[in-house]
Amino acid sequence: MLRAASVSFAYGSHRVLDEVDVAIAPGALVGILGPNGSGKTTLITVLGGIARPARGEVTLDGTTLSRLSRVEIARRMAIVPQDTHLTFDYSVLEVALMGRYPHLSSFELEGPRDIEIARHALAATGTSDLEQRSFLSLSGGERQRVVIASALAQLADAEVLTPPPDGRGPSRVLLLDEPTASLDPAYQLEVADILRELSTRGHLTIAVCTHDLNFAAGLCRELVMLRDGRVIAAGPTDEVLTPETIRRLYGIDADVQRLAATGRLSVVPLRRVSAGPGA
Repeated sequence: MLRAASVSFAYGSHRVLDEVDVAIAPGALVGILGPNGSGKTTLITVLGGIARPARGEVTLDGTTLSRLSRVEIARRMAIVPQDTHLTFDYSVLEVALMGRYPHLSSFELEGPRDIEIARHALAATGTSDLEQRSFLSLSGGERQRVVIASALAQLADAEVLTPPPDGRGPSRVLLLDEPTASLDPAYQLEVADILRELSTRGHLTIAVCTHDLNFAAGLCRELVMLRDGRVIAAGPTDEVLTPETIRRLYGIDADVQRLAATGRLSVVPLRRVSAGPGA
């Protein structure tokens, strides 16, 4: 269980998160929705232990993150940023191997086991055939899948890739910030399929920040709606994603229907009604 309890965070005098409560159960697939400036990315960095809250606490399986070392956190939680920029060019396999850093001591080089795990992670994201390609030569969708593979390699000792038979074990959490923001529809579907498969067959908890209501509706089983640093709604997607909550979140009218072809909700924005909170 990954939990934020009464978490507040500020950049200087500007409060970005205000008494946020979020509980993400093991194996959950959660979407974090909100307009620009709502605090979504900050919440991801706080949940992932990159930033420490000014008030409140974040716990992983009941242990406060402040009591865990950076290495312990990195072995159990990985963050996939919206954009990945590398100073030098690396092969796809080398990028996947970068995820092994919390499992190596100072100046230790990756061994056969690390390479095996990296290749397993590439296979899980459908990028094995790209192993020797230059990362910089890849398309946006291919890069995103490779970065997800690196995050999986970071989380493995292989429960994520080959879960224990009883489904037990410490929580392993994948946090993604706008993973489809610059991708075309085909790659968006590919990323969604990968995340859905990892959630279904792996002992992996996933939280995704996104602006895309339909991406969240098609992928996530639960939603957290964040506006002005506060949670305005949270719960199962079918219960939370309604015209009323979308109006409160984005200040727009929207039509929400269930598609017969997929059984999933679909959102069609209709008009902007207000830029203010609580519209």
